[in-house]
Amino acid sequence: MNAKANRNELVEVAQGKRPADMFIKGGTVINVYSGEFLQQNIALYKDCIAYIGQNEVKINENTTVIDANGLYVSPGFIETHAHPWVIYNPISITAKVLPLGTTTTVNDNLFFYLHLGHSGFKRLLGELKNLPGNFFWLIRLVSQASYPGERDWFNKEDIMDLLSSEEVLGTAEVTRWPLLYKGDPVLLDIIDAAKKMGKIADGHNAGCSYEKLNSIAASGISACHEAITAEEALDRLRLGLWTVLRNSSLRPDLSKIIKLITDGQVSTGRILMTTDGPHPTFIEKEGFVDGLVRQAVEYGVPVIEAIQMVTINAATYLKQDDYIGGLAPGKKADILLLPDLVQFRPDLVISNGRIVAEKGELTTQMPDLDWDKHLPENTFPFSRGILANPDLYLYPHTSSNDPVPVIHFVSNVITEQENLFLPAKNGYVDLSAQEGLMYAALIDRKGEWVTKGILERFALNLDGMASTFNTTTDLLTIGRKPEAMAKAASRVHELGGGIVIVDDNEIILEIPLQLTGMMTSDPSFDSAVEFNDKLLKVLQARGFPFHDILYTLLFLTCDFLPGLRLNPFGLYDVKSDRILFPSTSMTNFLNKMNA
Repeated sequence: MNAKANRNELVEVAQGKRPADMFIKGGTVINVYSGEFLQQNIALYKDCIAYIGQNEVKINENTTVIDANGLYVSPGFIETHAHPWVIYNPISITAKVLPLGTTTTVNDNLFFYLHLGHSGFKRLLGELKNLPGNFFWLIRLVSQASYPGERDWFNKEDIMDLLSSEEVLGTAEVTRWPLLYKGDPVLLDIIDAAKKMGKIADGHNAGCSYEKLNSIAASGISACHEAITAEEALDRLRLGLWTVLRNSSLRPDLSKIIKLITDGQVSTGRILMTTDGPHPTFIEKEGFVDGLVRQAVEYGVPVIEAIQMVTINAATYLKQDDYIGGLAPGKKADILLLPDLVQFRPDLVISNGRIVAEKGELTTQMPDLDWDKHLPENTFPFSRGILANPDLYLYPHTSSNDPVPVIHFVSNVITEQENLFLPAKNGYVDLSAQEGLMYAALIDRKGEWVTKGILERFALNLDGMASTFNTTTDLLTIGRKPEAMAKAASRVHELGGGIVIVDDNEIILEIPLQLTGMMTSDPSFDSAVEFNDKLLKVLQARGFPFHDILYTLLFLTCDFLPGLRLNPFGLYDVKSDRILFPSTSMTNFLNKMNA
């Protein structure tokens, strides 16, 4: 980390009394404050900008001089809504996106907090301070699926302590936004306290109507990234919410919602853009924030406005515009040298006054974080032998005359209920002759309960799989053969987290994800890409019909998207807020088996 400049030093460099550490000369500066392109020089001292203008400032033999003739000089890009746990981890994703020009990311802490708790996450905060770039956090107030003891784990005292950290900029999205609509007193109290601390309150209001958005805005939420049409985006903008246009692996919606600007001609001063945690392959192919700017310009947004949305607008929303988001004296020296205003891929990336990437390659050392210190000694504190019983994965069913509520996939993440008459055998649903239907069981990682369901249109010929990659990080098992599901679950248990697929009693794919069950500890981003590609290829070959398997797995166990879900309380209908088939105690299951 570069040394921090004090104000007196910056004044002296600006006046030519002290030599600059770095001097960028002859470039076209993109001034996001005035909306101009200016031929200017920039002098840096330690981690900050000291001077911008026509003068040749004082330099010496220790000054790094960069000829930027023919290049555009831009502020570093800012991602305001990152999820650093989509197979990749904070180390690998930072190493990937920093050379692409994203010098600031604001990250969701959900799975780190779920597994490490308050004190463990606080220790992790300290270690990740050594990451290059600006690595900030937003703190979850609740999980993405309710579970017994949730409010004790997400207690106000611990959350407020985390909010007081310098690296924490505010509260993270409340995906279960009906809690805000109903005026949950604990959430509203924390949001109010956070805003009094000068922090933001991020939002997630998928499917929320204009009338209901009034209540969400009144609750104190600062922003929303869930618009999927230009009309929905305009609703958010009109209600004073910072409006975040998304283009992600799950929701590549930018071509539609960008019409808010290109057709609607609205002011872009309170509009941002986000990639919203895309899967690794999406980043590899489409880029990160650089890809957002590139596409926005392709769709007709003026270059200066596209860059403002991911620089000064983002910094202002985050209440960090005194430090980042623009090129001006006294600001952090986060600077990109762009060869053109078409691809927006930087030739050179400077973060906190240091060159960290050149020609798309990282030139700085990433911290060697010992993840083992942040892992539990025993991810699954129950015997692996429990998972060997095939009956654990079967759906109880005593009469073929009674309909079974089936989770039918409409899209990657949206489901609906179908009531099917299915054959019963030995007290369970018999799927042996039912093409396209799968057993599903969500097994508590502590071994206390199991939730069961039947899936339709997830796959056609998948024998068995198990995955801790889901929003609960419990053990999600899916398949048509309980014996294969049992083998997959047993192997994930042995790995301490991950994804395993079994075919003909053989393990054909194994992805170890020991970090909270969601992330590989491998510092290589390429490994995350390889894992994602292999998983999608294997499942598509077995009938998975959609494009983003990671988010299908992630959200099957949530409790905020339309349709039926598997959560810790049972088979849950989100729309009616009803448990259709409650989870069962593992102890009762074992007693029954041993009787």
